[in-house]
Amino acid sequence: METKELLIRLSESIKNTSNIPKTLFKEMGVKRGLRNENHSGVLAGLTRVGDVVGYEKQEDGVLKPIPGELYYRGINVADLVHGIQKDDRLGFEETAFLLLSGELPTKDELDTFRKFMMRIMPLEHTATMNIMSLQGKNIMNILARSVLELYIYDEDPDTVSKDNLIRQSINLIAKFPTIIAYAYNVLRHNQQGRSLHVRHPDETLSVAENFLLMMKGHGNYTELDIKILDLALILHADHGGGNNSTFSVRVTSSTETDTYSSIAAGIGSLKGPLHGGANVKVCAMHDDMKAHIKDWKSVKEVDSYLTKILNKEAFDKTGLIYGVGHAVYTLTDPRAGLLKEMARDLAKEKGLQDEFDFLELVEDRSLKVLEKFKGNRAAKTCVNVDFYSGFVYKSIGLPVEVFTPLFAMARIVGWSAHRIEELNFSSKRIIRPAYKNVRERQGFVPMSDR
Repeated sequence: METKELLIRLSESIKNTSNIPKTLFKEMGVKRGLRNENHSGVLAGLTRVGDVVGYEKQEDGVLKPIPGELYYRGINVADLVHGIQKDDRLGFEETAFLLLSGELPTKDELDTFRKFMMRIMPLEHTATMNIMSLQGKNIMNILARSVLELYIYDEDPDTVSKDNLIRQSINLIAKFPTIIAYAYNVLRHNQQGRSLHVRHPDETLSVAENFLLMMKGHGNYTELDIKILDLALILHADHGGGNNSTFSVRVTSSTETDTYSSIAAGIGSLKGPLHGGANVKVCAMHDDMKAHIKDWKSVKEVDSYLTKILNKEAFDKTGLIYGVGHAVYTLTDPRAGLLKEMARDLAKEKGLQDEFDFLELVEDRSLKVLEKFKGNRAAKTCVNVDFYSGFVYKSIGLPVEVFTPLFAMARIVGWSAHRIEELNFSSKRIIRPAYKNVRERQGFVPMSDR
């Protein structure tokens, strides 16, 4: 048998043996994707890190949609963001301290924490050179390999004591921006034949500004660019324990594996287009709409094209309007609202007001067209943070290749906080769900009879 024939044979076997009818899940009471019939998540754990609220359960058990709220350690993220903005300062480092420790830092604690992070942001020379040699077209893959490599440079990589977990967490939070920026510049050099820039982080700057510095160089970004990137990092830092990548980190952490292996699992999960790559899809959809809609202010044209998307006649023909809908949020996604506030100012600074107005129109019409299209099947929905985050990143001059890595650069904070919590329960238990086997039994057939 030729190799090609063998591969076709195996592929056909998989198709025949792996297809489990959707109806069987319901018949056997299996909650597909760990989702209940009302689309809420199956309660699989308890946490004190973050909370995502999109509905409230009434006495009769019916879920009532409410404006979305996101909490970090019991503090409403909207209050956290507005409190930081009121003082006209950056807040990602403060958010990291809050999520890791459970408490807001004093000024002295925050200054010490920030200085420590900036001091350890540079990579070991060997690690830098290894990134230079890594080949690949996806920075998330390079990030995962680089994180696994950091295990080598850790003097105590396997101990899961509180002190060691905190040390490793801060080290990873500090080094993610450097790894991502270097990986992009290598990718740009290898794939596009551009000059290779390796800019060292500056101890006097913030995480957000250091990333822009390493990506773009001095003088190529504005104060508003720094502020809105800092805001995006705050808003993506955590999203409760139930999102796919955080759950991956908690599952692997429950085995007491090392920090680097566990975080690499989270990166692999976030890399998936159904999780961390959503804002890339949103940007591509918006670009497609701008190319096909002549009058960006025409409700009729926008509605017509959105209907074509839903009918699988336009864009990628999946029938999905990207950036609309969320697993938990119903009436509003608080992150989208907070990012939109500053995105409007960014659009004015960059001369992109027409594009921003178009996005606002698409946001408004998407919800109305979707409701009309689904009729009685329509559930309360809203645009999510991805609807505006891609626009923000493009507007401050960041390439699409770093959109998902930016998500990881923020979420490493939440991953670390949940890992620390998972390993410090008073009664630890390895996470091990059950699967029901529905394959019929069969006997062994001798080779001569096959």
